[in-house]
Amino acid sequence: MANVEVAFATPERQVIVSVPLEPGMSARDAVKQADLASHFENITEADFASAPLGIFGEKLRDPDNYRLMPGERLEVYRPLEIDPKQARRERAAKASTR
Repeated sequence: MANVEVAFATPERQVIVSVPLEPGMSARDAVKQADLASHFENITEADFASAPLGIFGEKLRDPDNYRLMPGERLEVYRPLEIDPKQARRERAAKASTR
């Protein structure tokens, strides 16, 4: 049977779980089966259930309906702590006050 990998990382730790690929398995199904919450104390299953997902660095538009292919690596993305646009504005504001 073919597998897919489900990957999640925090700044401190990375976990990659190999999941058997079942016919018609969606990206969300694989995340659920990977049980990532059991590897991270402060992150709940609900967090993983709604997290953005991607395949090899490309964000999936509709992870509930994306059907996985053998050998794919599904990435679970953490929410951004700081909006990149806001961070650029703050850097620009600091630079202009010098």
